[in-house]
Amino acid sequence: MKLTRLIPILFIAAGLLICGYGTFHIWHGHKQEKVTLKKAEALSTMPKDSISLKNFNPYKGDTIGLMDLPKLKATLPIVEGTNENQLAKGVGHYSTSSFPGQHNQIVLSGHRDTVFRHVGDLEKGDQIILHFPFGTFTYTVDHTKIVMADDKTIIHSTKPKEELVLTTCYPFYYIGNAPKRYIIYAYPSKA
Repeated sequence: MKLTRLIPILFIAAGLLICGYGTFHIWHGHKQEKVTLKKAEALSTMPKDSISLKNFNPYKGDTIGLMDLPKLKATLPIVEGTNENQLAKGVGHYSTSSFPGQHNQIVLSGHRDTVFRHVGDLEKGDQIILHFPFGTFTYTVDHTKIVMADDKTIIHSTKPKEELVLTTCYPFYYIGNAPKRYIIYAYPSKA
């Protein structure tokens, strides 16, 4: 076989391998998210007084709660930690940030191509509901911001003011490592 005939075949084979890997990656991510969602739903049915915030000390990778985004008709699992394996399971809680009810900044991150695919549709006034074994907390979106990926000013103490921050890569449909981050700020809803 001539080299000129072999080159197109190699390109086709490489393309099929890349498509196959991408398809597997998406399928595997959805599978992990479904397993984590079932665990999170089980947590949300526990009596709210069975675990107190004071005694809540999850390990990295643990399923810790649920996030409801009513406008997007989405219910997402929350896991402790934000490394690649943890984010493959759902929304990741940035481990050094606070939990709801601690009157400080709570940081939750997710992949733009999985759990946070449509968070760009959230607008000022939309609700975000977090369900943890120690309670349910409702936040209202206040504003959004786009920053560079290396911006370290986003995560900081806001004590005694509670602030929920959602982060994901931006632009949403960028191929590869996105250069920016999309940030959503929300505050406890007034009862």
